[in-house]
Amino acid sequence: MNALFRLLIIDNEEKMCRLLKTYLSRDGLSIETAVSGEEGIAKFREQPFDVVITDLKMPGKSGLDVLKEIRMLSPDTDVILMTAYATAQTAVEAMKKGAYDYLIKPFDFEEILLKIDHILNQKKLLRENIGLKEKLQSKYSFENIVGLSGAMQDVFKLVKKVADADTTVLIRGESGTGKELIAIAIHQNSHRAAKPFVAINCAAIPDNLLESELFGYTKGAFTGANRRKPGRFELAADGTIFLDEIGDLSPALQAKLLRVLQNKTFEPLGGTETIQTQARIIAATNRDLEAAVKEGSFREDLYYRVNVFPIFLPALRDR
Repeated sequence: MNALFRLLIIDNEEKMCRLLKTYLSRDGLSIETAVSGEEGIAKFREQPFDVVITDLKMPGKSGLDVLKEIRMLSPDTDVILMTAYATAQTAVEAMKKGAYDYLIKPFDFEEILLKIDHILNQKKLLRENIGLKEKLQSKYSFENIVGLSGAMQDVFKLVKKVADADTTVLIRGESGTGKELIAIAIHQNSHRAAKPFVAINCAAIPDNLLESELFGYTKGAFTGANRRKPGRFELAADGTIFLDEIGDLSPALQAKLLRVLQNKTFEPLGGTETIQTQARIIAATNRDLEAAVKEGSFREDLYYRVNVFPIFLPALRDR
């Protein structure tokens, strides 16, 4: 299996390199080690890495030296510094120079595993966003929408109008009309374009699993929850989250989503920590939500929260 990502561990203690490599190993991740800053930089120059974990105090090049060179060679590489000699001054200096994070030895290996998982999830989403953007441009070129039907030209005018606002959008239309592509178009033409775009189909996931997919869960939250897992809202960070088929949400999850929209906060399943989110919400449905509100299967207050800027997609037969 070809590695999707590359990780470099730099520490003058070979034992630490071996321990980290063993603990962080998984499919799709290629891990190399170096026992000095000089060796690490040499390996990085041969082929860049997605993530670098480096000790701070080493003979020769220090971790800060390594950080500085890597930031010049590859600004997209995330660097985590670790040290047994922590001071507030060095921590501040490391973060100012662009370190992703700063760990104090001895640290919990679960902690560093979570940080690596979070970094790789973000990078995976970014790669998917690039692919989705290419797919979007090939199907609906913004530079040449003259060839589209009048109805679709009207849709793209709305997309351009709302893209750079932070308004919640509700995309309506039959199945197969391209609601997710329109959501991507809004994201890619907004000031959040470089941030994650995270999509989830609310109708495709059983209700008892959907809460943990949306909001994540803590270690021990349920049988089999061996470690903390971030949900889609946390992965979206300050990007965009696309909630497809929002009309299929259960009453309990409707209430939780309403709180996110009102307070910009949520709690992972099994946890008490409140997490803030700045993600923009774009929702979609093929259902008649007005009728669902009247019959009591969809919350009226949630409807008004998501239906701030509606976009109706014409059926394929009408384009």
